[in-house]
Amino acid sequence: MKFQRNYIPFKQQLRMVMIFMAILSVIEVVNFLTFRSLVQFGISPRNLLSLPFIFTAPFIHGGLWHFFSNIIPLGIFSFLLLQHGKTRFYMVTVTCILLTGISVWLFARSANHVGASGLIYSYFGYLLFAGIISREFKLIVISILVGFVYGGMVFGVLPLNAYVSWESHLFGLLSGIACAFWWGKLEAKEMIMKV
Repeated sequence: MKFQRNYIPFKQQLRMVMIFMAILSVIEVVNFLTFRSLVQFGISPRNLLSLPFIFTAPFIHGGLWHFFSNIIPLGIFSFLLLQHGKTRFYMVTVTCILLTGISVWLFARSANHVGASGLIYSYFGYLLFAGIISREFKLIVISILVGFVYGGMVFGVLPLNAYVSWESHLFGLLSGIACAFWWGKLEAKEMIMKV
């Protein structure tokens, strides 16, 4: 299945990132003002009632520090992902939320898993490999920069902190890499067809 990349102007990219961050900020304000009542919409592994929450968990945070530690890298990675095109941004986002959420629901520890870090790790995994696979210069540079600046994130997939959902990090990373190998190859084929 082929999805053509739809490039969008720089201002529109910034606007999309700002809207995305604004939505998460509004959700965080509501969550804060309601004494974290929204955390009930996190993923509780192997609980059937919690299965639909794979779509809400990435947008809910357990505290202000949790929110602030996620919002900046999410904004940066969202902008970098938009360099692959708007369609690719949406496809990677939806696919990774779905794959990561289902994997956490199936295999993670019994706990309440919330936060955007799974999506951040998905973007990280995609950006790390998709540019190199695509063989497009600008995207290769992004892959190299992401690896150089954020390479230390790989340690976040280790179970080092009992209060951190390393499972979301791990499954997010794997989902992003899977998308990179799928859609990165399509990008390379599209380039060959244009020659």
